Amino acid sequence: MAVRARIRTIVEHRRFQNFIIVVILANAATLGLETSTGFSADTHELLHAADRVAMFVFTAELALRIYGHGWKFFKDPWNVFDFVVITIALIPATGPFTILRALRVLRVLRLMAAVPAMKRVVNGLLAAIPGLVSIAALLALILYVAAVMATQMFRHAAPEYFDDMGTSLFTLFQTMTGEAWPDVARTVMHEEPVAWLFFVVYIVVSTFAVLNLFIAVIVSGLEHQHAEEAALENSQAAHPTPNQQLVEEVRSLRTEIAALRAEIVANAVPGAP
Repeated sequence: MAVRARIRTIVEHRRFQNFIIVVILANAATLGLETSTGFSADTHELLHAADRVAMFVFTAELALRIYGHGWKFFKDPWNVFDFVVITIALIPATGPFTILRALRVLRVLRLMAAVPAMKRVVNGLLAAIPGLVSIAALLALILYVAAVMATQMFRHAAPEYFDDMGTSLFTLFQTMTGEAWPDVARTVMHEEPVAWLFFVVYIVVSTFAVLNLFIAVIVSGLEHQHAEEAALENSQAAHPTPNQQLVEEVRSLRTEIAALRAEIVANAVPGAP
């Protein structure tokens, strides 16, 4: 138990975490350089060697964390994410598994779990998923209704954009993103002059209203995550854990022992103040 606790302390130490972050960043650089065709064979071999060293470090770190935390390791979703990423990278990328070689870049995503600021952002995004799903459903409904209307009204005016339901859905999705929608609108308006009214209303509703709701929900999720962390820190400060209480008691005892020692020395040495 003492060895496991010591290993857990080591892998959770800030310096060790900073070392892993540096290895992740270096591995991300080597994976990007491996895609270049301008290097010699020796350089590519060196990059492969650096990738294998990084993989060894990641595997050793994962093994230490699993040993240090035991089965509790798999209770944390971030730990499960790291385990899956490293396991995929350990599968030999040969034969039918050649495609897994491209998945090695997923190791860079471990940076999200290693950097606390990134982890807070991702947790905020995950917390906002229920609200995002509702807004996505609303947006899909608006897109569907607008596609039906546009297909019926503009099929003959611009068949290249609104000939059928699928084409209309793609055109309106492109319009919603703001990509080349004036060209689409002018093409339709050449045959239907009042078509501008449809496009203006659709863009105001889909882009300016619904899409901005996505941003609002994400910001709300991040604020909620920050508020929970602040409340947890305040709770820990107001109600210290048993380990914190033990540390405070040890400090208090040390202070009392130092005072008693100084008093004994003062009484034992004649003429001491």
